[in-house]
Amino acid sequence: MKTLLDLCELIVDCEHKTAPLADSGYPSIRTPNVGRGRLILNGVNRVSEETYLAWSRRATPQADDLIIAREAPLGNVAIIPRGLKVCLGQRTVLVRPDKQKVDPSYLCYFLLGDYAQGRFRGASIGATVPHLNMKDIRGLLMPKLPSLEEQRRIASILSAYDDLIENNTRRIAILEEMARGIFEEWFVRFRFPGHEQVKMVESELGLIPEGWTTCRLDDVLVLQRGFDLPRQARTEGSFPIISATGESGTHNEFRVRGPGVVTGRSGSLGTVMYVESDFWPLNTTLWVKEFKVGSPLYAFYVLQSIDLAGYNSGAAVPTLNRNDVHRFPVLKSTPNVLLHFDAIAGPMLKLKRRLEQKNANLRATRDLLLPKLISGELYVSTLPEPEEGIAA
Repeated sequence: MKTLLDLCELIVDCEHKTAPLADSGYPSIRTPNVGRGRLILNGVNRVSEETYLAWSRRATPQADDLIIAREAPLGNVAIIPRGLKVCLGQRTVLVRPDKQKVDPSYLCYFLLGDYAQGRFRGASIGATVPHLNMKDIRGLLMPKLPSLEEQRRIASILSAYDDLIENNTRRIAILEEMARGIFEEWFVRFRFPGHEQVKMVESELGLIPEGWTTCRLDDVLVLQRGFDLPRQARTEGSFPIISATGESGTHNEFRVRGPGVVTGRSGSLGTVMYVESDFWPLNTTLWVKEFKVGSPLYAFYVLQSIDLAGYNSGAAVPTLNRNDVHRFPVLKSTPNVLLHFDAIAGPMLKLKRRLEQKNANLRATRDLLLPKLISGELYVSTLPEPEEGIAA
């Protein structure tokens, strides 16, 4: 029985020290940047040319190489796409498949399958922090693989799903940026439709459009502390549980009708979330109980425009006092501008949510197919072309 090393040109460990960061340069791939099949480059650290060369002495990462996360998240594997030069970060491993023996994309999906993942997890048992050793990665026993032609066919089917997910993710980011840009253009720079005909007048906050007024945040919206829900009392259901950092599972009951807006109250501050469905906000959050001016969508961007993390009133644990935030000075625009904003930004956010749901469905289908294709339980010949399968 062959090992993973037998199918590769090299398997190289990373440098065991933190790379010095730079404002720009090469992406430094750490374990959080290693997704399931693809690299996650949002917010990736960057390193200089000098650091890139120093950290690539053992091997220079290239297209079709694989990167394995040795811990947190242990066992994730991603392939390096063409046209991208990356630096190997801490707790990662570079794998260069021998293309005469195995298709790189297929090997990436194989390593994400039940067989390899089970052995990776088994090899890490007993450690305080689950961690993969180089010996276990290089020595991974490999079963007999299908022909190269069949490997490529399997990889093309699974890659088609990942390509669509990646494309949708780019569209989601563009929609988010566009909606946020409109808010800033209209409500911060005052360049809303028809602004040329509106006189600017003095206010406590400087020059503002005539007809707009200055007020406190609680004249626009009212924040309320979330609700207790111990883990032992949670029952999986259809309503999202919202914590200070985002969705944290589901429950069979809800406390707030959607759409709603939530931000962190303790532990983690600064993140503002727009929740479309009915939901249960945990007591680590503040949620908007009353929308006095505009819609939930407008409230979402108003809260995003405030440096909430700067209102930390806690010592050991970061804490947001709603009374402090309520006193924040804001502007109240005219109803026509608010309605116009909802009419333009609203459809963008709806399309964003549809794309997010499509991605969830695509991931679920891909994750269902992956182990069946890799194990041979599902034969490639029985599947339609990837485009047809996804379109259906």
